[in-house]
Amino acid sequence: MSADLYSLGSLVGLLAIAVGAVAQAATGMGFSLVAAPFLAAVMGPRDGVAVTILLAALSSVAPLWGNRAHVDPRAVGRLLVPTLAFTPLVAWAVHDVETRWLALGGGVGVIVATLLLASGLRSPWLRRREAVVAVGAASATLNVVGGVGGPPVGLYVANAGWEAQRARGTLQAFFGIQNLVTAVIVGVVLPDPAQLAALVAGTTAGLLLANRMGLATVRAGILAVSLFGGAWLVWGTV
Repeated sequence: MSADLYSLGSLVGLLAIAVGAVAQAATGMGFSLVAAPFLAAVMGPRDGVAVTILLAALSSVAPLWGNRAHVDPRAVGRLLVPTLAFTPLVAWAVHDVETRWLALGGGVGVIVATLLLASGLRSPWLRRREAVVAVGAASATLNVVGGVGGPPVGLYVANAGWEAQRARGTLQAFFGIQNLVTAVIVGVVLPDPAQLAALVAGTTAGLLLANRMGLATVRAGILAVSLFGGAWLVWGTV
C-alpha cells in the first residue's frame, strides 16, 4: 500500500512539474506556484522546496533564450538587488524551524499569493520606487519558505503595465537568477531523471502554446491548480 501511495505521489509531482513548466514558458512565471506545494507534500517541505527552486531556475533557460531580445536589464537588476539581499537573511531565520511549520507557511503563502494574483490588485504604491524593496523582501521570503517567490513580482509587473513580451522576457531573466542563487543558499537538491524529463516536456509544450493560447486561459489554469496545491499542502499539516 505504501509503495502504491508513493508511486501516486511521484506521478502527481511529475504532473505538477510539467504543468508548471507549461505555465513558465507561456507566461514568464508560474512554475513554482504550481509545482511547489505538490513537491513539498510529496518530498517534504525542505527537499521539496529545494528541488522546486532548482527546477524553477532550469525552467527559465529555454524560454529566456527565446525572449532574450525583450529582457529589460535595468528592471531585472532593480528587482534582484533587494531580493538577493533578503534571501540569505530569510534562510538563516528559518534554518531551525520545524518542517511542519515550514509546510504550513508554504501552503498558506501559496493560497494568499494566489488569491492576490486572482484579485488583480492594483495600487499606485506598487508603481513607486520604494515598492521594489518590499516586493523583493516578500519574494525572497516566499521563495525560501515555500518555493513560490513569483506572486509579489507578478503583482509589481502587472501594476507596472509592461507589455506581454517585455514582461515575459524580464520575468524569465529575473526568476532564473533568483532561483539559481536561492538554490545555492538553501542547499542544492538535485532533481531525478523523471523530474527533469517532466520539466523538458512541459517547457516544450509551453513554448509551442505560448502564442496559441490566450494568457487569460493560461493564467486561470495556473491560479486554479495553485490554489488546490496550497490547500492540499495545508491540509496535510493539520
